[in-house]
Amino acid sequence: MSSADEILDVVDEGDRVLGQAPRGRVYAEGLRHRCVFVQVRDAEGRLFVHRRTSTKLVFPSLYDMFVGGVVGAGEAYDDAALREAEEELGVSGLPEPEFLFKFLYEDGAGHGWWSAVYEVRCELPVSPQVAEVAWHAFLPETEVERRLPEWEWVPDGLAAYERLKAHRSGA
Repeated sequence: MSSADEILDVVDEGDRVLGQAPRGRVYAEGLRHRCVFVQVRDAEGRLFVHRRTSTKLVFPSLYDMFVGGVVGAGEAYDDAALREAEEELGVSGLPEPEFLFKFLYEDGAGHGWWSAVYEVRCELPVSPQVAEVAWHAFLPETEVERRLPEWEWVPDGLAAYERLKAHRSGA
């Protein structure tokens, strides 16, 4: 089964399930669905940053400071966060990611998805999926901040990062 055939829950503005559809149709028609964003830090507190492969269906070749992806039909956000983090990092036995908050991301073109933001510490050696990750590194947050205006970032990840900074500052 290709990723375009994966079945996702289609949800409304209140994150209530309306039905299911294949990922390819969800993307093509801009149907609202669910995603998870997991910020990963290593033992030194550095952030996992990566560049997506050019073959990704959404935001190919852009940088991201989260791992994650879509929540499958009937899957809980928490389960998807752990599954996606382990898959993208190429690890098993990762601690349960901690849920921080959820928001409705809207891209300005009439498309949107519910986005659950998590964080987790990964002290395991990572081996990211080559089909998902073209480049990766653990960077100090000061370096990530310095790169924000220089690198082209996935817009939903950037929105999640800005909301996470506000969340941590109590704003």
